[in-house]
Amino acid sequence: MKHNYFKISLALLLIAATIAPAFAQKSMELTMEEAINLAIKNSNQLKLSNAKVDEAIANYHEMWDNHLPDLKISGSYLRLDNPTVDLKVKLGGSSTDTTKKSGTSAGVKVNQAAYGMANLTMPLFSGFRVKYGIESARFLEQAAKLDAEKETEEVVMNAINAYTNLYKSRKEIDLVEENLKQQKQRVADFTNLEKNGLLPRNDLLKAQLQQSNVELTLLDAQNNFRITCINMDLMLGLPENTELVPKIAIFDLPEETSSLIKWEQMAIENRKDVASLGSREKAAGSAIKATKGEYYPGLALTGGYLAADIPNLVTITNALNIGIGLQYNLGTLWKTGAKMDLAKAQLHQIQASEGILNTRIKNEITHAYYNYILSQKKIEVYARSVGQSMENFRITKNKYDNSLVTTTDLLEADVAQLQAQLNFAISQADAFVAYKKLEQTAGLLVTTPKPVK
Repeated sequence: MKHNYFKISLALLLIAATIAPAFAQKSMELTMEEAINLAIKNSNQLKLSNAKVDEAIANYHEMWDNHLPDLKISGSYLRLDNPTVDLKVKLGGSSTDTTKKSGTSAGVKVNQAAYGMANLTMPLFSGFRVKYGIESARFLEQAAKLDAEKETEEVVMNAINAYTNLYKSRKEIDLVEENLKQQKQRVADFTNLEKNGLLPRNDLLKAQLQQSNVELTLLDAQNNFRITCINMDLMLGLPENTELVPKIAIFDLPEETSSLIKWEQMAIENRKDVASLGSREKAAGSAIKATKGEYYPGLALTGGYLAADIPNLVTITNALNIGIGLQYNLGTLWKTGAKMDLAKAQLHQIQASEGILNTRIKNEITHAYYNYILSQKKIEVYARSVGQSMENFRITKNKYDNSLVTTTDLLEADVAQLQAQLNFAISQADAFVAYKKLEQTAGLLVTTPKPVK
């Protein structure tokens, strides 16, 4: 029996050893440029935008095809039930008096017929409906492409945000782990001092409590990093068990920043939504012209070919025709007015949207600009605080070694030093995100930024 249990246990261990690697967490170093490229490649939103671009291109081609000629071919074979044939042209041979009086040919039996025809219509003038329809479709195609570019910028900005969050989470873990090593060493030193009667037990307990607090902080940081990795894996289209390691050293920020007015001007010139709305306004103007063209008649070049065979009666071949056709629908005189009102209303909506968009751009630029200025000032303050906290810890440590301050003072100085280092690291990442947000708001966000020097 024991032998069977041993076999089962061994089999389970082998199965576990086989399956475990499949669930092992994979590690992957990732630069910001690689993250952006993966986000663009796997974004469902961009796939939808590209589909809309394809639709706009197809619509343009459809409108462009309207000025091409139409060629229609038809043919039929008919079975007839002894129809009465009345020929207006005299046939050779004799006929009875009854036939002459009635005008019906005698001896002509028709029970089948076949014909084939081809008609070609080439539009020459359609009241400019085709011309401005093509023009409107072309502007809508441009608008769709600009919308897709704007969506791309949003995906890039989301990737930058996610990557910097990943960096901040990893940086926090690194700093806390380093501090935890110091805490463990301090607890070990205090334990030896306490054993030798050189340190009150209360001070040792304070150091141990500080170590426990740092361990809890590390657990929170590791959990945040794990959640950040999963969210970013989903964004980049990677397996959810992939642990991402941000490969970044220094965030690249410009030495000088343009004025707020300059940023507003750049936004008006470079924003994709501004250009898209401009294209839609042009499309609406062309749509008005196309609708107005319905008041004009249509002129087309026509041509055709006819062949027919009616046994015992007539055979027609090589019946060619060519001419010019004029068409005018009188109903347009009272129907086109409503279409014109609708087209003009759509144009007025777009023009009103332009004013709303310009106001929103100014608000967005102002908000992004001052957020970036604030982030720069925070970097300066946190940089000073790092030096101050390090100097404060050094002085406090010297005083503690000379029994001039308590253990609580030493631990508080240590915590302040760790917090200052975290704040400085995070402020650099936040400033980079703030600048990229300013670029995005101005329509200048590049698709492959290079934040690493």
